[in-house]
Amino acid sequence: MMTNNNSYHEPIMLSECINGLKINPTGTYVDVTFGGGGHSRAIYEKLDSQGQLIAFDHDKDAKENIWEASNFKLIESNFQYIKNHLKFLEINYVDGIIADLGVSSHQLNEKKRGFSIRYESKLDMRMNQNSETSAENIINDYNDIDLLKIFQNYGEIFNAKKLVDKIQSARESKRIQTTKELLDIIKHCAPKNKEYKYFAKVFQALRIETNNELIALENLLYQCEQVMKKGGRLVVISYHSLEDRLIKNYMKRGSISGEIKKDFFGNILKPFKEINRKPLKASEEELKKNNRSRSAKLRIAERNG
Repeated sequence: MMTNNNSYHEPIMLSECINGLKINPTGTYVDVTFGGGGHSRAIYEKLDSQGQLIAFDHDKDAKENIWEASNFKLIESNFQYIKNHLKFLEINYVDGIIADLGVSSHQLNEKKRGFSIRYESKLDMRMNQNSETSAENIINDYNDIDLLKIFQNYGEIFNAKKLVDKIQSARESKRIQTTKELLDIIKHCAPKNKEYKYFAKVFQALRIETNNELIALENLLYQCEQVMKKGGRLVVISYHSLEDRLIKNYMKRGSISGEIKKDFFGNILKPFKEINRKPLKASEEELKKNNRSRSAKLRIAERNG
């Protein structure tokens, strides 16, 4: 019996996700955010020898959580390349896909990775540690216009212009290299008694840009319709409004932008139909055990014919 590595990452809404996938024991399933393997293990335990599980993760630390089995494979790649990798494995269609988006507990707790405002570390924030662009590159090398767009669009920061001005002024005399240096520079931009929330938004914006997260999510969603069987399930957990908006638009209206397209008879053209019209949220019991589940929203959709 496999056990979840909850010290790496506590799987969010585990039973809701597994129920949402409506697992066929002989089916093929993809976990595009393997991480600690919590969701993957729960899926795998419901498969028989005919079923198979493919997992994706471009963080090399995730390899610590794999197990040996002929019908399980971890692909060390970003999930936005799901179609190409499945094609290489000669898998044309799958029965279900699950994505637990955002940053993992392991990544937040690893001090050297730079994801958390709690620790002093290098401004890194790369999920793929082989990537050339880090948060340090963005803070120090992006021009003011691009920085402004990042903090406005990805952090929804109300005083982004003031924030960018502070960063620009500081980096003229010294390269900003650590999380503490950045926090010391921007602390006077944060509203009183709301510093933690403000810093979290700044770090979120940098993390999204560093890892190209929203573009990767868009690519994943559009490829899901190409690789999913009729009746297959798409299960996605998001943690902030930017992610959830893309997923909601795609599932409800068939497009990332939210634009509705109709056929000659006025029927809405969309590849998936929602299973839950409103996102599911963690139970009170789970909230007590895992505070990170507080911001989680779970959406489930089924592939149309």
